[in-house]
Amino acid sequence: MTTQTLTQTPARSTAASSVQPQAQRNVPEGTEVRGFALYVGLSEDKIGAGDPKLGAIVAQIKQLVAQLAPAAETYAAVALAPAGSGGRDVDVVRLALGDPAAIARQKREETEDEDRAGGVTIDLSRKRVLLDSVPAPLTYREFELLQYFVLREGRTVSREELIEALWADAPAEEKPNERTIDVHVRRLRVKLAHYQDIVRTVRGIGYRFDRHADVAILQTSTPSPDLF
Repeated sequence: MTTQTLTQTPARSTAASSVQPQAQRNVPEGTEVRGFALYVGLSEDKIGAGDPKLGAIVAQIKQLVAQLAPAAETYAAVALAPAGSGGRDVDVVRLALGDPAAIARQKREETEDEDRAGGVTIDLSRKRVLLDSVPAPLTYREFELLQYFVLREGRTVSREELIEALWADAPAEEKPNERTIDVHVRRLRVKLAHYQDIVRTVRGIGYRFDRHADVAILQTSTPSPDLF
């Protein structure tokens, strides 16, 4: 959803008349339609400096619903997730707000991934890695390192960034240098065994997570409160 669709303009007053009627879907016998849910994936870091803030966007959407259907009752809930949890925003929203279809899909994927004969399963919610269904003996720091790469899939991470992000709270004398980072990555790769190439070296820059077809990532979500 873009800012353009949310910003009120003179044409907005004709929104109700311009909406075309849609054929109603068949519903199971004994049930009735009582409303709908619209999941919007939009993390705050994707809102431009001159764009409306999240609260303003929600307010305008609710105003539009009131214009289209004055009898409608609305409420909005913000979806929270652990910082840096990654994944598509809309998928995180669906899980955090308890969408039954999203929850069922996640459970099905977890079961399939745990029962699979081979491959890598990176479980961010349980903080574990399975290699061919066998848990990899990663230390806390090694998992944090791998998770940092995974959540930035497709982007090369420099050694300096790793130091600042993962050792931000460490005393100056305990912070690693770039050479030490290479040692940490090398140890992580050893424990990833024959899947170690999912963490690739980008010469002269740093490291990048390289997802293969046999790599599954299980996301995590946090219960979300009603804030609007």
